[in-house]
Amino acid sequence: QVQLVESGGGLVQPGGSLRLSCAASGSIFSINDMGWYRQAPGKERELVARITRGDSKNYTDSVKGRFTISRDNAKNTVYLQMNSLKPEDTAVYYCNAEIKRALWAGYMDYWGKGTLVTVSS
Repeated sequence: QVQLVESGGGLVQPGGSLRLSCAASGSIFSINDMGWYRQAPGKERELVARITRGDSKNYTDSVKGRFTISRDNAKNTVYLQMNSLKPEDTAVYYCNAEIKRALWAGYMDYWGKGTLVTVSS
């Protein structure tokens, strides 16, 4: 079994900061790309940021310059530092990882259950 567990969500005022964490655990041989997605009420899930094992990063345009994705490969953990938060960043944030469970296995997508971020005064 593989689990992704997010933490760090909550209520923050506009202009504030939050740091999300997502730890992968279980039967893991290797992790490829990791990423954060979000889903606001009434909207589809969208990519926020992704990071490769080699540390290449990409961001959706609306968060560039405000959010930073990073990872700790030794801890199988990905982070999302969110600064200058806006009300439109309010959403459930989901962690995603491409995980190989054994040498002979392929990479499969795994998802966390999500953590709610609310930006409001």
